[in-house]
This record gives sequence, C-alpha cells and structure tokens, in this order.
Amino acid sequence: MHVPQSGIFALGTSSHSYLEFDLNKDADPLNLVQLVASLQEPRMTTGGVNLVVGFRPSLWRKIAPELIPEDVKDFEQPLEGVDGYSMPATQHDLWFWVAGSAYNVVFDVTKAAITALAPLATLASEVAGWSYKESRDLTGFIDGTENPSLAEAPEVTLVPEGLPGAGGSVLLVQQWTHQAAAFEALPVEAQEKVIGRTKLNSTELAEEVRGPASHVSRNVIEVDGVEQHIFRRNSPYGTATEHGTMFIGFSCEQSRLARMLSRMAGAEDGIRDALTFYTTAVTGAYYFVPSVEALNQFAISEEE
Repeated sequence: MHVPQSGIFALGTSSHSYLEFDLNKDADPLNLVQLVASLQEPRMTTGGVNLVVGFRPSLWRKIAPELIPEDVKDFEQPLEGVDGYSMPATQHDLWFWVAGSAYNVVFDVTKAAITALAPLATLASEVAGWSYKESRDLTGFIDGTENPSLAEAPEVTLVPEGLPGAGGSVLLVQQWTHQAAAFEALPVEAQEKVIGRTKLNSTELAEEVRGPASHVSRNVIEVDGVEQHIFRRNSPYGTATEHGTMFIGFSCEQSRLARMLSRMAGAEDGIRDALTFYTTAVTGAYYFVPSVEALNQFAISEEE
C-alpha cells in the first residue's frame, strides 16, 4: 500500500503558504526532484508544519514515467467557455504548500524552502492563505460542504493501487479573485441562488430553486449516474480590498477536475457558472503530487 503525502489530509491548519516555482535555465529536472524529495525530510517540517509538493505533470513524467498516470497533462492552454469566457493557464514546474497552525512557523519553513530551492528554481508565485470563520470563504458561504469524510477521502483523492502513480494525486490549483462589492450588493436570496446553498447553514437548495447555472449545479459531475467527487483544501487569501479563494482540488483522476472546469465555463452546454460573474480565475495549473514512496526514491541523505 502506497502512502500519500500526509499534508493532503491534515485538516485544521489555519495558515497556508502556496508557492509555485519555475525550473532555472539549464537546471536539471532530476536535480530539482532530488532536492525537493530531500526537503521532505523531517528537518523541513518541524513545529507542526505540513509540507505537500507537486510537480508539473510533464516534468515528473520525464523523471519517473512509470510513477504517473498516462493521461495526466499540464494546464497547457486557457480553457475557453461560452460567450468569450475563459480561464487562464499559468502552468509552473513545482508547487509547494506549507500549512500550519500559526503563520510564524509557516513563514519560517516557506522562507527556508525558497532559499534551498534557489540554485535550481525561481519563485514564480507566492500566496498566503488563512482560515475564515466557520470554514467560510470570503463570500460568506461555507466552503467544502460536499467534501468526503476523511475515511472516504483517500478513495476520491488517490490514484488506486496497481496503477501508475498509485498513492499519488492529481491537483488543480487556481487563484480566484472576488468581485466582492458586486456580490455583496445582491440580496442574500440572490446570493444563495448563485451558490446553490443557503448562506446561514449551507443547506443545498432544491434543483428547481437553484437552477442549472448555480455553482452547485455546475459542479455536479456524474458518470453513468454516479456522482464523481474531489477533495478540496481551499482557503481564503488576500487583503480587505483585494481577496478571494485559493482553489486546491485533489483527485484520483484528472478527468473529474477538467470536466468540472468545463462545466463552470459553459463549454459543455453553454451554461456558465453563475459564480464566475462575481469571481475571476487569475491562475490555473495542474500538478502531480507523488506518493511518499515515489519521492523517497529520489531523496538524497545528508551523508551523500
């Protein structure tokens, strides 16, 4: 049985740092993987901090082709939707997620990671996330209501045993910036129809009430009548004047994530997610998050 990176399922962390890196010119991807695998050692994760790492699918495949599902691809180009709507592709080579109970320890590990990676990779993006009251996002609605329980999450999140990349996960990362004033100007009832849930207690509205364009309706993915779930680890980010949601979605297969985006953009049936009129995707990237065993194959001990 392959062991996943534990931070994927480490709920309850209130401070987050999301980092994306690009491989330096002339740097060897293998050396980057070896360095990242070595940073996963306990010396980098003291003080109750969790570290999760993911790689550009094409980069990881180049280094370990037998350790990733064949159909996992980079976020290669913008996703085009209905009426000129699109979601950007901002693929990078490496993703780091540092999470902990307090930002001081998250900050220290983040700073150390950036310094350690500097000879091989350049920081392309850094976003600090944090928990908002009652697990709500900054629209005021509870986020992650449909998340599977921790007992169910591995089946939804991890590549099954016996397949290439077993114990790993396909990750979608998007930074969404909210048009807060426009959304907050809506009456609560109208906000609820945009989301598809009640604002107070996150009760799902009846299908005929929420309508086909609600966020809930657009995110229902079914195969042969069976709903396909993902595991979300979203968090709010930003300042009082510019803020939004870091979407962090893990799945056992990329197709679930890709179809979710396609439905949100209206690419399938011309119905665009109502929420996208009040929040804008400013980044978009896929990463493959290898199992602990896969990473350990490349780790270099301090004695080497």
